[in-house]
Amino acid sequence: MNSQNEKESSFGVEVKNFLFKNLTNRQTLAKNAFWLAVGNLGGRFIRAAVIIYAARVLGAAGWGVFSYGITLVAFLTIFVDIGIDSILTRESAKAKEDLLRQVQIISTSFFIKILLLAMGVLVVIFVAPEFATLPGVDRLLPIMAAILVFDTFRNLGFSLIRAREKMEVEAALYLLTNVAIVAFGFGALYLRPTVMSFTLAYAVGTAIGLLATSYVLRKDIAGTLSNFSKSLVKEILSSAWPFAISGVLGLLLLNTDILIIGWFRSATDVGFYSASVRVIQLLYIFGGVLASSSLPIFSRFIKEEQERIRIALRNILRFAFSFSLPVAFCGIAAGNEIINLLFGAEYAPAALSFQLLLMTFTFGSMAVILNNVIFVYNRQRVLIVYAAIGGFLNVAFDLLLIPRYGINGSAVATLLSSIIADFYLWYIAWRIVGFDLNLKVGKILLSSAVSALFLYAILRMGAHILLAIPLAGLLYLTMLYLLKESILKEARSILQAG
Repeated sequence: MNSQNEKESSFGVEVKNFLFKNLTNRQTLAKNAFWLAVGNLGGRFIRAAVIIYAARVLGAAGWGVFSYGITLVAFLTIFVDIGIDSILTRESAKAKEDLLRQVQIISTSFFIKILLLAMGVLVVIFVAPEFATLPGVDRLLPIMAAILVFDTFRNLGFSLIRAREKMEVEAALYLLTNVAIVAFGFGALYLRPTVMSFTLAYAVGTAIGLLATSYVLRKDIAGTLSNFSKSLVKEILSSAWPFAISGVLGLLLLNTDILIIGWFRSATDVGFYSASVRVIQLLYIFGGVLASSSLPIFSRFIKEEQERIRIALRNILRFAFSFSLPVAFCGIAAGNEIINLLFGAEYAPAALSFQLLLMTFTFGSMAVILNNVIFVYNRQRVLIVYAAIGGFLNVAFDLLLIPRYGINGSAVATLLSSIIADFYLWYIAWRIVGFDLNLKVGKILLSSAVSALFLYAILRMGAHILLAIPLAGLLYLTMLYLLKESILKEARSILQAG
């Protein structure tokens, strides 16, 4: 009996150490990835509940107005996020033993953000109304300016938490923020189902997230106000300007679809397309989790252990393929059923655009990983060309295809521009890092294809989507096991790393 209790106690200690301590690089990477997954996926899934409910209650037209407003604000205030958050994470991780430099980096980044954010708020209030083509959007813009302020400072706090590799704290704060958004969002839509009330509730939820983050970082905030360094301004901005340019160009790839659809089509079409994009953005979190969890570690040993970066990058990309390939294949096979389940029959016209956008998912989810690795090498300037290729091509294809083919033409535009831009990004990353391009994903590809065909077949036979998807997932894992795919053994060894 005592032996059993000792084993249980030992297991509990191992789990606690794995989840809440930084012991080794490998275990820290796994721990960070776990908590970022819990926070981002959990938080986004929680928020997805109110987004799906809002899309149903407000209808495609009302949801289109909200989505258009958020996209317009993001487009016009891209200069607020010029990569300072990532630079804060990277430089703070590098200066882990130099507390003075850490505090100066935090303080200087904070004041730069204040200046940029003040400019952003002015743009939203005074400039954005001139670009708002859909009726009703202009009334939402002041509230969306408040959301911009709350989210910007909360994300700055998250970057500091991430630099200290305390992703468990970030996960808790992110979950809290999204629970607040959901609670106030459901309440507002129940009491008064309008776009205005939902936008107000969204702002209150983000404000609660900022207050909680400020409380957690209250000791750091005191030092933030008194350690500004003029000499660091130039250093930070010189690292940030490539992000600013690539961010603007990258926004052309990510958000101009909705704006151009709003110019040529109705709010209803914007609502349909936005529904598809929301699901895709949720899936892209996976690549972001892997990239963010590895950034602090790579930043620490970039000077002395570059071979480990090459090996780790190859393993991370293989692991990302093992998730993104089956999700993309099965999502395409069940596109109609997924859209109907999430948003209702009214959103059936969004199914084809959703399936087309899923074709970008596999390589697109790798892009954020490759971006971060290039950033670790301090070669972010090359990302400008990548962003320019994707951004300008997407706008050109949008203008060519949307007037004739609507939201499906927009999805094709995104697909074509993504393929071309991602091919260039992979080439650049290979030139800089020198990792092995032979990722050996044949077994993963075969298992994904068979699972998707199985899913499509049982759906045609009348199986419910909530039963069909788990069965397809089980078949995928079984095939990986039968084919003796090494990714399963690697995943198990990572979980045991603590």
